Amino acid sequence: MTQRHLAGARILAQGLVGPVQFATPLEAARAFGAHQGQDLPGVLASLALRTGGDLTRVFAALDSGLIVRGYPMRGTVFVVAADTLAWLTELCADAPVRSAIGRRAGLGLEEEHFTTARRVLEDLAGEHSEAGYGEGVLRSELMAAWQDAGLATGGGRGYHMLTHLISTGVAAYGPWRDEGETAVVLAKQWLPHGSDLEGTFGGDRTAAIAELALRYFTTHGPASVRDLAWWSKLPMGRIREALPQVEDQLESGWADATGALHADAAAAKGGDGEQLWFRPGLADEYAERQKETMAELLLPGFDELVLGYRDRLFLMDPERHQALVPGNNGVFKRAAIRRGEVVGTWGRSGGAGKRKLALQELADVSDAQRRRFEKLFRAFPYTVV
Repeated sequence: MTQRHLAGARILAQGLVGPVQFATPLEAARAFGAHQGQDLPGVLASLALRTGGDLTRVFAALDSGLIVRGYPMRGTVFVVAADTLAWLTELCADAPVRSAIGRRAGLGLEEEHFTTARRVLEDLAGEHSEAGYGEGVLRSELMAAWQDAGLATGGGRGYHMLTHLISTGVAAYGPWRDEGETAVVLAKQWLPHGSDLEGTFGGDRTAAIAELALRYFTTHGPASVRDLAWWSKLPMGRIREALPQVEDQLESGWADATGALHADAAAAKGGDGEQLWFRPGLADEYAERQKETMAELLLPGFDELVLGYRDRLFLMDPERHQALVPGNNGVFKRAAIRRGEVVGTWGRSGGAGKRKLALQELADVSDAQRRRFEKLFRAFPYTVV
């Protein structure tokens, strides 16, 4: 059994139905804390879907330096507000950086290579990293410059060096380029001054965790401390220590077997007994707008509705999860959702100008429901890549 009421409340909280909840891509990026972003076309669509469906506004937010991509946590690319990247990376990236350093020997990399890589990047990108104006440098340009400087980039070495420089706050992915990628910029020039942990929170890591918790539970909730710990890889103890700073800005409850929320754990029959946190008024709003949340949705791969929680089975059974993530290999297909559960995966067929919805059904889909999916497909915010 899926937890369709939990799914519906999360769909509502994430701004995927109803009136536009987030006025701009910057507002959506900041509200969420981070959007998983290794699939670049997918995350741009995720932001567009939550801000009215216009991709040009997402591109403009990248070009103007309002949102960026980086490696703030889990060793994974995320899209975040530019004023969030520095402090979030300081807060959450230490463990992935240490893990990556442990792999250097196998790649034949030593500290001197990273020193050279940083110098070359700073020389190459410096004049192209003016905040909101520069065009950055393409990865191919950076790799060529590293090769010219005697740094071997094959076998994953170039990718490893660039990831390290982004994960340690030297660089970021900034403006959108017509080549279908976000270009590399120097963080100290592109990101807002004073947006690191010291400048934003006076170096108070607990306050930073509290802010991240507020953003996460406001947009992902109903969700648990364990969900946030899985998502951020921050220790549960540190999250519980920080949570009292923002509890007065949240509500909490418990979900029963269907995902319906209750004010006390005893009333949540069949639930797991775990306290869930969410934005104020969400439960009442869901009760009024439940029908909207049960409508059809087409999501890009790697969307936060699917990847934002430690357990995805609130949306699907194990068999459908296997179809969505074949072999559990970390590559997520696009999800087609109806009544708060995954009913298929989808893609495109046909040539340019004649694209059609290719829906792989994982549950029965009626003709009327398929027509609604096709309407969503025609309006879906695609990039050119």
